[in-house]
Amino acid sequence: MAAIGNLRHRPARRLSQLYVGLALYGVSMALMIRSGLGLDPWDVFHQGLSRLTGLSFGTVTIAVGAAVLLLWIPLRQRPGLGTVSNVLVIGLVVDATLALLPAGGPLAVRIGLLVAGIVANGAATGLYLGARLGPGPRDGLMTGFVARHPGRSVRLVRTVIEITVLALGWLLGGTVGIGTVAYAVAIGPLAQLFIPTLRRPAPAAPTEPAAPAGPPVPTHAELP
Repeated sequence: MAAIGNLRHRPARRLSQLYVGLALYGVSMALMIRSGLGLDPWDVFHQGLSRLTGLSFGTVTIAVGAAVLLLWIPLRQRPGLGTVSNVLVIGLVVDATLALLPAGGPLAVRIGLLVAGIVANGAATGLYLGARLGPGPRDGLMTGFVARHPGRSVRLVRTVIEITVLALGWLLGGTVGIGTVAYAVAIGPLAQLFIPTLRRPAPAAPTEPAAPAGPPVPTHAELP
């Protein structure tokens, strides 16, 4: 994990990409919430907890992110700067965007908000992961579990986790709808499009210094 948090390679560009991506992720969540047409599995869970506790959506997102991060400890995962920033920035931005974005509106507008939110979410994922400063706590939980249990596939573990949080969120009153299905169908292709495009190249490995040249070899003409 040390290389993930290494800021010696293009720090300004990578930090800018990280925080633009996290901010866009928060905006994308708010767009989907305001559409009222369904959320992704984790946000169904966040919304259900928000309704249960009376806390703001962003506050719940931060609290859940911090709790998930604690689960990294038995998995021996080490968070990067991007991981910690993910916990804080997304929750703050989603609350700020919700405060500015009115709820309701015609169905066509709400569909537009949903589509914009899903596409922005894919782009945001490509930006913050492409900065190579650490995954989000929820992604790290999935990859860390697979690393500790090599017989389990990433797809299986992700599916089990997301179905679990989706079911819990729905039971708590989170919004499940056509947007939930649309997100599940679209986010994979969008991530596949944006992640390679926006991924910052890793710094080149240092090369070994060249061995000093020996004495010149005499040519045939120079031989005695």
